[in-house]
Amino acid sequence: MTDAATLPAGRARPVPGSAGAPLARALSWLRQRLFASWRDGLLSLAVLAMLGAIAWAIVPWALFDATWSGASRADCTGSGACWAFVSAKASQFVYGFYPRAERWRPDIAFALLVAGLVWLMVPRIPAKVYAGFFMMIVLPVATYLLLHGGFAGLAVVPSDQWGGLLLTLILAVSGITFSLPFGVLFALGRRSRMPLLRWFCIGFIEFCRGVPFLTVLFMAIVMLPFFLPSGTKPDPLALAVVGIIFYEAAYMAEVVRGGLQALPKGQYEAAMAIGFGYWRTMFHIILPQAVRKVVPGVVNTTISLLKNTTLVMVVGLFDLLNIVSAGVSDPLWAGSQAEGYFIVGLVFWLMSFGLSCYSRAIEARFARAERT
Repeated sequence: MTDAATLPAGRARPVPGSAGAPLARALSWLRQRLFASWRDGLLSLAVLAMLGAIAWAIVPWALFDATWSGASRADCTGSGACWAFVSAKASQFVYGFYPRAERWRPDIAFALLVAGLVWLMVPRIPAKVYAGFFMMIVLPVATYLLLHGGFAGLAVVPSDQWGGLLLTLILAVSGITFSLPFGVLFALGRRSRMPLLRWFCIGFIEFCRGVPFLTVLFMAIVMLPFFLPSGTKPDPLALAVVGIIFYEAAYMAEVVRGGLQALPKGQYEAAMAIGFGYWRTMFHIILPQAVRKVVPGVVNTTISLLKNTTLVMVVGLFDLLNIVSAGVSDPLWAGSQAEGYFIVGLVFWLMSFGLSCYSRAIEARFARAERT
């Protein structure tokens, strides 16, 4: 144990819990992480200078010189951001063209989504199997019935009036929820010993990976109705959701296949030795280990899916990006593109960064489980 005799002359040992202890820990952290050597110090100072320059350019525009209220762009006379545009169009950014009197229905859908995500993502909450059932079956059905209406006295609101953040979340959550299970099935099919099944899965995956996402959207909107009964007019939103799910499932399949190939052959042989069949081996032994290995890849594909939802604007759906563009086209707010797109970028960054943080938490939890 270190005593006072070993400390340099004139230097007192910090008392635990005193005001100097947190400061000493902070200085130690800075020295070890940012200034461990002169090269690290120069690089850290360069990064800090760059971040300072960015803040110096953005903060005055976004905060100090900004205009926060007004009825039109003409009220924004300063040199800063015109946040009055965002305040005036905030409800449209969230709900799209959903009728104002019926917006309690999207609010309930948002609450159900938050409840399902908390149930599924918080490790301490039990019954994850039921949480998955809720996210894959209960939530989509309840959300559709709430938003569309047509029963129990609820007015029908067609999907062409849905938009903004509401539509973006519908597309993203539907794609994320269903693309992973379908991706697992395609990955297993690609490794199958049945030639027809394997060739079909390979062809589907390679086709989706080889064409732009816009091509898949146009095929879902234009060509898929030809395979439906005559006179059937499918909902464009439903077709877009189907296109997103299967396009992203092809990428998920390759991510999952990488995890399957990373497992040693002994895992399969051990399962066969204890009498497990194919499906029991996959769902109880192989897939849990494979998914653990590919968490970064799955989250990366999920973030890509989230950002790809903005491309539905080319088929006439008013997602968050398109609804902001529609707000900018209002003559009263002409010239507010910077503020609108800044908000869009901030919302997507927050969602993507949140997924990234959750991914790191999962990886850390898996690492702790492997060490114990």
